[in-house]
Amino acid sequence: MGNASSMLTQYDIEEVQEHCSYLFSQQEIVSLYERFCQLDRSAKGFVAEDEFLSIPEYSTNPLSQRLLRMVDGLNFKEFVSFLSTFSARASLQQKIEFIFKVYDIDGKGKVSFKDLVEVLRDLTGSSMSEKQREQVLTKVLEEAGYTRDSTLSLEDFVTPIQTHTPHKRNTHPQG
Repeated sequence: MGNASSMLTQYDIEEVQEHCSYLFSQQEIVSLYERFCQLDRSAKGFVAEDEFLSIPEYSTNPLSQRLLRMVDGLNFKEFVSFLSTFSARASLQQKIEFIFKVYDIDGKGKVSFKDLVEVLRDLTGSSMSEKQREQVLTKVLEEAGYTRDSTLSLEDFVTPIQTHTPHKRNTHPQG
């Protein structure tokens, strides 16, 4: 696939489809390639940070800086893989893993109280004080059975969401 200005072959399309677990049709892959080429203004075969920020919906997202560290320098295959998380066909597990990566600022597989405060700061801006953020997060963690000193793993993100999804049956006995 090399240069972004080259044309996609059928092999390239099938390879990208396989890489993103067939979450996009061949036509969707072609459309994404066209968009990728528009974003890759330098025609280097990857999309740089400033090119991502040219997308209005992306640049106005309060988590855009956090997302940038995940997308800066992606080639086309990686670009499609990144976008596959947003597909309606993506599994709940894939979406949870993506959200976890947004919160896992240092990429070490754990989310700390500090990480949570930073994400909440990004989301709330100046509408909340640092003290309010910490109070809210402390209360939420306590209600979930954690403390400020707890570090959350991917499993800690998965379990509550899977437990509270409508299609799952409540397996806890009624008291």
